[in-house]
Amino acid sequence: GPIWFPINYLIIESLKKFDFYYGGDFSIEYPTGSGNFLTMDIIAKELSMRCMKIFMRDENGNRPVFGANKKFQTDPHFKDYILFYEYFHGDSGKGLGASHQTGWTGLVSEMIHKYYKESEHLPNASTTLFRS
Repeated sequence: GPIWFPINYLIIESLKKFDFYYGGDFSIEYPTGSGNFLTMDIIAKELSMRCMKIFMRDENGNRPVFGANKKFQTDPHFKDYILFYEYFHGDSGKGLGASHQTGWTGLVSEMIHKYYKESEHLPNASTTLFRS
């Protein structure tokens, strides 16, 4: 199914709260059926990165959000102007629906902010907010 940022954001925040409560000794299978058991903190980190990668360039220099739209992928006047779509294709990450949903899709900026935090000791270094 499609990717909706408000739902993913709420799941990520809930996972972090449950991890705070249960601690690092409690783990669940992720992805389901994989046999890999991770803490909820690490799962929240993985889900955040999956959401952020929709807007990041892949190994070919393309952003999943733009799908196969060559103009948005390669044109210097468009390629760095990222649109915040209403929702995204569940497999490809291509933006779908209205392209001006800065409100809830803008939650990606909060995910980025929480994922990377400026270190108090090293102002130019980035560290994760997650335990690991």
